[in-house]
Amino acid sequence: MSDSINKQTQGGKTALQMNSVFLCNYNSGQPATNPTWPGGQPAANPTWPGGQPAANPTWPGGQPATNPTWPGGNPSQPAAPQNSLVVPYKQTLPQGIYDKLLITIAGTIKPNAKMITLDFLAGNDLAFHFNPRFNEDGKKVIVRNSCVSTKWGKEERELQQFPFVQGQPFEMKILCTNNEFKVAINNSHLLEFKHRFTNLRAINVLHIYNDLTLSNVQMQTLS
Repeated sequence: MSDSINKQTQGGKTALQMNSVFLCNYNSGQPATNPTWPGGQPAANPTWPGGQPAANPTWPGGQPATNPTWPGGNPSQPAAPQNSLVVPYKQTLPQGIYDKLLITIAGTIKPNAKMITLDFLAGNDLAFHFNPRFNEDGKKVIVRNSCVSTKWGKEERELQQFPFVQGQPFEMKILCTNNEFKVAINNSHLLEFKHRFTNLRAINVLHIYNDLTLSNVQMQTLS
């Protein structure tokens, strides 16, 4: 006598019976493309802060063990610095700005700070003006701009966050590329500023001033 196999489908599930004996249930629909990833497919590079590309793996969100720039892990707020540099602070950049130059700045915002300012200079030209303001008409804003041939460019102000806190320490990373400056604060990507002054090697001074104290300014070239 031959075996009789019956298949019945109800509510998206299919039941198999052989000679009136129940065998199993299974879902008749197709599985998700990547069922193990919550909510569907992952982002192209889920470890990069703000969805930035992985071209520079030492940038926040993808730091290898060979570049332990965050001792003891990745803190959301760095420890208070112990050393002190004179502010206003000027740092000469002998080779100018170039691809994969990483500048790390550690310091503390003063308790009653109104603003802090960081400028990249090329002679009398201002290639990148980075100016967090703690109270501009009751709002916190980070103004970015340039001033070339005595003419200010268009201000960039739009941001989703303001990571600086009065009276609190911070660590800023500025990654220079051939196209832009990338800025991260406390191990979180913040913004990019496209180069308006294109003679990068002529940008040879970093100037930091206003309402902050500094403990360290470090330059390194990523491999």
